[in-house]
Amino acid sequence: MSSGIEANIRRERDRLGWSQARLAREVCRAAGVIGEPVGRQEVSRWETGKRTPREWLPFLAAALGVPVEVLTTPVTPSEPPLPTLADFLPAEDPLAPLSVRTGGRVGMGQVADMQQRVHGLRLADDVLAGGDLMRPALRELRKAVRIFQTHSYNDLTGRQLLVQIGELAQIAGWIASDAGQHAEAERIYRLGLSAATQAEDRTLAGNLAGSLAYQLSNTGRELEGLDLARAALDGAGPDAPGKARALYLDRVAWAATKAGGTENAQHAMRALGEASEALAEDSEESEAPAYLYWVDAGELQVMESRVYTELRRPLRAVPLLREVLGKYDATHTREMALYLSWLAVAYADANEPEEAAATAERVLSLSADVASERTAERVRVVLARLAEYADVPEVRAVLDAAA
Repeated sequence: MSSGIEANIRRERDRLGWSQARLAREVCRAAGVIGEPVGRQEVSRWETGKRTPREWLPFLAAALGVPVEVLTTPVTPSEPPLPTLADFLPAEDPLAPLSVRTGGRVGMGQVADMQQRVHGLRLADDVLAGGDLMRPALRELRKAVRIFQTHSYNDLTGRQLLVQIGELAQIAGWIASDAGQHAEAERIYRLGLSAATQAEDRTLAGNLAGSLAYQLSNTGRELEGLDLARAALDGAGPDAPGKARALYLDRVAWAATKAGGTENAQHAMRALGEASEALAEDSEESEAPAYLYWVDAGELQVMESRVYTELRRPLRAVPLLREVLGKYDATHTREMALYLSWLAVAYADANEPEEAAATAERVLSLSADVASERTAERVRVVLARLAEYADVPEVRAVLDAAA
């Protein structure tokens, strides 16, 4: 049997627009078996070459609607396939329900309560930092996973539980990342990606994958971040709400910028333009999920200015940042400190050390009591950039105060 069978399975599944979980169900249905002896993890093993379908091959072909030969005939691709979200799923299923359910029965009422708590965490993250929210976020996530694994429910409720686990994982992963717990954040994001994939919620899967891509791009894994950001955008698909596509394009722009190089810089510029177009196409008919409430034109401007700053184009970055910061909610202390840090660097790049020093003072003041590793890292970046102007009195005063 050809070793290329894994690529053929993935190609045919992508052609139908099915998730790995959907293909697993269809294989069981084609085989006429009760239960699900083939699950999402088994399909993942087939597609990664860790296992060969063997006795499942006829049923796999029947489910995909192709002759067996289509799956067994090797096809030499013209170039290596781009990663998909399936490549970033956990090797094993962290959400596998227990064989014996010891909990009671869960209905949509409990799911609605969970949904309110998830949104409460999101709103809290607007004004609090990761170090303050880690424990309650992880407590909610563990509780949700335990309910899914130990309680009984109908199919609709089970899918909605998975959606809430995915949403919880996104905000919990974001909080863990903000607190500097990057390994824990990655584990949480991948768990959430598994939940969203099993729930067949492509928009949510894109949000989780994009969030992890953002972390990878900021922690020295730039090429992985760019691959995952692209996979998040492709996985969400062209029918995703405009606001969602705008966010995922923004993350592609940032990942491309961090990856470096002229070609990636051009890619980042194109992605920024496409993000603005996608946001303009957003409408009430498409109804973006509640977790995208914060995505608006101002946030796109922030990302655009950050890209320009990273590319050392301060004449573009400074006006954008000043416009956004002039109308930003001052109660969002962490974000104010972060955005001001980019402005300080842009001023330094524009050879305006006095303005950079004044802005850096505000960054230091705002971040003093914020338990955020992201903010602390940006402070270090700003001070390192200011050190190049250490002979300027205003800059020297800021550096001495920070020391």
